[in-house]
Amino acid sequence: MRIVECVPNFSEGRDHKILDAISETIKAVDGVTLLDVDPGADTNRTVVTIVGEPEPVMEAAFQAIKKASELIDMTKHSGAHPRMGATDVCPFVPVSGVTMDDCVEFAHKVGKRVGEELGIPVYMYEYAATKPLWKNLAEVRKGEYEGLKDREGKPEWKPDYGPHKFNPKAGATAVSAREFLIAYNINLNSRDQKKAHDLALSIREKGQVKRDANNKIMRDKDGNKLMEPGLFKNCKAVGWYIAEYNRAQISINLTNYKVTPPHLVLEKVRELAKEKGIQITGSELVGLIPKEAILMAGKYYLNRLGESAGIPEKMIIETAVQSMGLDDLSDFDINEKVIEYAIAKKDNLVNMTLTEFADELSSDSPAPGGGSVAALCSSMSGALSAMVSNLTFGKKGYEKVWDEARELAEIGQNIKERSMMAIDTDTQAFYAMMDAMRLPKTTEEEKKIRDKVIQETTKNAILVPLETLRIAMEAVELAAKVAKIGNANALSDAGVAAITANAAAKSAYLNVKINMGSIEDERFKFDILTKADTLLEKVNNIALLVEKEVQGKV
Repeated sequence: MRIVECVPNFSEGRDHKILDAISETIKAVDGVTLLDVDPGADTNRTVVTIVGEPEPVMEAAFQAIKKASELIDMTKHSGAHPRMGATDVCPFVPVSGVTMDDCVEFAHKVGKRVGEELGIPVYMYEYAATKPLWKNLAEVRKGEYEGLKDREGKPEWKPDYGPHKFNPKAGATAVSAREFLIAYNINLNSRDQKKAHDLALSIREKGQVKRDANNKIMRDKDGNKLMEPGLFKNCKAVGWYIAEYNRAQISINLTNYKVTPPHLVLEKVRELAKEKGIQITGSELVGLIPKEAILMAGKYYLNRLGESAGIPEKMIIETAVQSMGLDDLSDFDINEKVIEYAIAKKDNLVNMTLTEFADELSSDSPAPGGGSVAALCSSMSGALSAMVSNLTFGKKGYEKVWDEARELAEIGQNIKERSMMAIDTDTQAFYAMMDAMRLPKTTEEEKKIRDKVIQETTKNAILVPLETLRIAMEAVELAAKVAKIGNANALSDAGVAAITANAAAKSAYLNVKINMGSIEDERFKFDILTKADTLLEKVNNIALLVEKEVQGKV
């Protein structure tokens, strides 16, 4: 699943009618989840968090900016936070299945549309910046709203999109792409704010002022304070006392978890705190976290335990929750705190029981059908290979292959997860194709639009089972490896993994072919069928070989 987050900041934090109207505009876009609306009266600013597939999120962001420009009058705005527009900033953040480059593209698409359709000057910043100086938001926002009038006619202040002219009511908007920000607190067994802040100074990137043996501030020859850098990049931290919890905390913002993940910060703080006689009782996640970040933590702790990470991802996450004490102050609900789970549709096929899925499959509805079953078979193959690998890792007599078995178990889980996702993706692709068939076709223009959409959705309905076929190839190759090194007592399961991978491949192949008849693009047909034929033959050959080998041993 491709997931992007967008966090527009609106220059209104007091009038809830305006905020409700903006929220309703966002909710009206299908495929978007409005995760959070956080207003601040003193700052007169509201931070909104939107998550979903890229296209719906871009549409929701634009519609929200449009609504804000209609309802917020910057000539009457005042607040403690720096600002320059009704929608002050609008950053796009990669969460899953999208890159930073993708988000830069999304930011420019929305920025261009805002400039052209709404007549609002748009400045691109951070990763989306078009000039080095504008990477820094503070430079883009210099002078704030009150300084926008003076920018007219100055080449250095020509916006990236929109008119080079002051818009009194809406001001200007800054659009960007940035990394995901994780707000994370570490809990101390002390009420002393100074102790928490001293630890914060040690870990934050900015560091702290250097002091001599007499604890006096050290300065350079020009009288400037000398700084001692902190231990972690992309880390902002401060110590404070929280009356609600009757304890001190280190409050941390991690601006790039791929460089500095929370679990590594926690372990260093535990080490530093122990030296000072302080106990870390646990930690707290403020807001949500990408699945990748918390899986990184779970795998880190499983590795320290000498245990396999080739287990279901929710079990990995639970290891992270327990190891980091994320439930120290309150319950940590994985389905609410992990972004991918929080926005997942509750009525997806994968959430059904086996009986419910089989019942739905056997009804007169054309979907789910063979494509979803192909993906189910592929998921079962990956799961079986993971099981055999886990039954091999750590078992006496298999010491020489423990490392390989642990690695293969993780691959099996990955195959399982991707295949499970394809169960719903295949059904969704089918219904998209059916929706295209229902488009109006009264006029010639409507017919052209309908034909184009039908071709696009049909191609997608072909590409989805083709991807399942590719995954089946990975699954059968994995089964072959597991059959060679796996626990002899589970050898039959490795054979079944190969057989189910072959069933997945053959089933997916049929679903690739069934929709080819209506495709007009002959090059597309030739390329896809050539790939599908090659994959099917390879999967079948490997599966038959594994089956034969297993039958000879059991």
